[in-house]
Amino acid sequence: MGHCRTEHGYVLIHRIKKSADFPVLLIDHPRFSERKGSPYLDETGSMWPDNDIRFGLFAQAIVGLAQGEAQIPDAHAFDLVHCNDWQTGLVPALLKQQGADVPSVFTIHNLAYQGLFPWQAMDRVGLPDELWSMHGLEFHEQVSFIKGGIFFADRVTTVSPRYAQEIQTKAFGCGMEGLLSYRSPDLSGIVNGIDDREWNPRYDKLLPFRYGVSSLSKKAINKRFLQNRMSLPVEDDIFLLGLVGRLAHQKGVDMVLDVLPELMEMPVQLVLVGSGDAALSKQLEAAAEKYPQQMAVYIGYDEELAHWVEAGSDVFLMPSRFEPCGLNQMYSQAYGTPPIVTPTGGLVDTVIGVSETTLEEKTATGFFMKDQTPLELLASIKEALELYRDLEQWQKLMKQGMSRDFSWTQSAAEYLHLYQDVVAHAQARALGAKALEIAN
Repeated sequence: MGHCRTEHGYVLIHRIKKSADFPVLLIDHPRFSERKGSPYLDETGSMWPDNDIRFGLFAQAIVGLAQGEAQIPDAHAFDLVHCNDWQTGLVPALLKQQGADVPSVFTIHNLAYQGLFPWQAMDRVGLPDELWSMHGLEFHEQVSFIKGGIFFADRVTTVSPRYAQEIQTKAFGCGMEGLLSYRSPDLSGIVNGIDDREWNPRYDKLLPFRYGVSSLSKKAINKRFLQNRMSLPVEDDIFLLGLVGRLAHQKGVDMVLDVLPELMEMPVQLVLVGSGDAALSKQLEAAAEKYPQQMAVYIGYDEELAHWVEAGSDVFLMPSRFEPCGLNQMYSQAYGTPPIVTPTGGLVDTVIGVSETTLEEKTATGFFMKDQTPLELLASIKEALELYRDLEQWQKLMKQGMSRDFSWTQSAAEYLHLYQDVVAHAQARALGAKALEIAN
């Protein structure tokens, strides 16, 4: 065990796992653990009022740890610090402000969450005055933790190449597009991977029946189990649409509601699992009561049910208005459930849309809406339903998705290359600075 000094006293650092390759360390402080709720929100779902102090304290501890202050055996020589989202945005800022030799990488998972606090947070956290500027943490007279990461990190990444491009535009930049364009030479996107054991129909312990490319008939059995579980008529030939996700404007669930009257006139069933916006939840529950033979809703999250939806649905709906990376579209392809998606963010990087060319080349894995509108969602569902009636083509589509590799192997290789590049540049800078010092 070690400790680091912060502006709010000392934090303890516990070594909770020892491995031949790397230690796992836990930073401990009463502000992190002595309360109910989540790390970010209280029991009512509101942000903790002291989140600026909590994550400021966390950042100060990380900076101290990275510079060897904790004096933990075998855990004092760090090559770089990889930070994720606004909660760690102060780390690159403090490393640079303190002149640390340790470089940093900052990953943006969702730019919409920026860690904005009143200017008084500078004093509350104990941040140096020099960071309060447009070339620091100041953002429209507020303190922006995410800006600290974007501005000061040696490299900035996002969770897909397409999202890295999008956030440099006004439509997706959330007010940061100018800064992100400025950092463009150091900005890149690396697609998240998925756990290809947990989300794999051949090994999935949560499914009624496991299956693979050579045993697709068992997928149909999972469909029957899902229909039965959700109290829908058990019909093999009906087109079953699945959706699992947050009930939020971002996820486009309202578009599903907008086309529901037309959708329910088609030979389809809809199973939706999610939680979030209370108004959307009530609308969905009311719709399920109105169409009990065709629609079933589960408000909340159930891990087993999420797996059943991926395996038992014929297609997966993902009409997101923006999607930095997305995971469900990859799960769906792995389960032979072609996704219907919008042309945004990581969806573009991970789905191969149906077209004459991709069908002929046998590369298609899903369907792209032409635009983010309810009418285009309905059009894509109709397009998918038409292809579904062609059993040979549909099975090819399923198998092509199931044959893709969405594991972390490629992503990890890209991160390793990035780390090596960042460390090499940092070492070159350090040698250059030392040579200049000697020369003077």
